[in-house]
Amino acid sequence: MNVQGLDLNLLRVFDAASLRAELVLVDDGSSDATARLAREAGARIVTHPHNVGYGRSLKDGILAAKYDTILITDADGTYPTEAVPKLVLEYQRGFDMVVGARMGDHYRESIVKAPLRSILKSIVEFTAAREIPDINSGLRVFSRTTVVRYFNHLCDTFSFTTSMTLAYMMNSCFVHYVPIDYRERAGQTKVRLFRDSMRTMQYIIEAATYFNPLKIFSLFGFVCLCLAAISLVCALIFQLVSLFLLGVGAILLSVLVLALGLLAVLLKQIMDRDRGEQDAPPASGE
Repeated sequence: MNVQGLDLNLLRVFDAASLRAELVLVDDGSSDATARLAREAGARIVTHPHNVGYGRSLKDGILAAKYDTILITDADGTYPTEAVPKLVLEYQRGFDMVVGARMGDHYRESIVKAPLRSILKSIVEFTAAREIPDINSGLRVFSRTTVVRYFNHLCDTFSFTTSMTLAYMMNSCFVHYVPIDYRERAGQTKVRLFRDSMRTMQYIIEAATYFNPLKIFSLFGFVCLCLAAISLVCALIFQLVSLFLLGVGAILLSVLVLALGLLAVLLKQIMDRDRGEQDAPPASGE
């Protein structure tokens, strides 16, 4: 994390809103004066000896915080600190997580990023079965107690916020979005578009498979049925036995995929039951 562009006036913002808070900054193996400048500004520092990734840094910062209500934000000056009290106020209404939905020209500044964001957004919305204004915004308010339960399923890299969005929504948590102005970045981004997009896709599929396996297997089964329909129609038109056999095989494969999805649901239910029994308090008298 680099302090260039970092607004370290968050404590003043909280004071003005009469909110008790601390500022925790994660120095993820930086080679500049990040830790010293942040400490002088009143932040508590969590230091990594070398870079371990965005998600891992957030996890360590969350665990180091002394309050249960957590606000995360980036250090590049893109998120408006003046919007923080509004997000906290919305969170106090009873939501499990409140997210700043980015708006403005700087959010859609790249003609390459916009299509990729749209594709990832569509996949996440299909997986979560609801509209999501911003799948990976880095300005969020949530409970440490809640998010820690999902740590094993949240990635340690750039896709942390995307996997967090899916974890909350696919566990029926209340998530609310507040529009915010996204500002010009101070410094250079460390995001690698193609690499990080592929990693995000990986974690979306993993999250869907874990939290709602039948949905992802049903999608694969539907693709197989579409292939079967195309093959059978072409077999009738061109009188090709090979296409007919391909169509029949695709139908059988779709049945197999659906059966695997049902098995995955059963396994998840067993795992959830066992986890619930482990977390349950002991009965009185034991």
